[in-house]
Amino acid sequence: MPTREPEFLCRCVCFPYIACAARTERARGGGGILPAVTSTPLTPTVTLYERAGGMPFFEALVARFYAGVTEDEILRPLYPEADLRPAARRLTLFLAQYWGGPRTYDEERGDPRLRMRHAPFAIDAVARDRWLLHMRAALAAQAPSVDVAAELERYIAMAAEAMRNRG
Repeated sequence: MPTREPEFLCRCVCFPYIACAARTERARGGGGILPAVTSTPLTPTVTLYERAGGMPFFEALVARFYAGVTEDEILRPLYPEADLRPAARRLTLFLAQYWGGPRTYDEERGDPRLRMRHAPFAIDAVARDRWLLHMRAALAAQAPSVDVAAELERYIAMAAEAMRNRG
């Protein structure tokens, strides 16, 4: 019985970090953009969405986050809607999709274009830090596994900084 060669994970364009046939072929010495048919079947990875617990995890995470935002004197004025439930739903769908869940966000709202969607709001370092405070508290309250928490922490820190559009 032949032994399987190791598969390589593509972190360039494939999402969410699935085994990429083109990259696997390049790693084996192939040169084409389209891979040759190989005897090594591609195996899907378990997404963070699945590892975290699916939609219930993201719904609870966002609900806890918005509970903090509701009482925050810096962040609450940034939300033009009196009812934060639509904003919570959008964030839930976005995070679920980003981490490998259903594509409902794209189906309902199109491309996320996060910086463009946040451009009308003055997001400075103080607002960023308040956002991170509430998101980190929500994440801690959810108590996900260490690997899930670490991945989410890296993402929220990067995303919060990326949304900053003032000093």
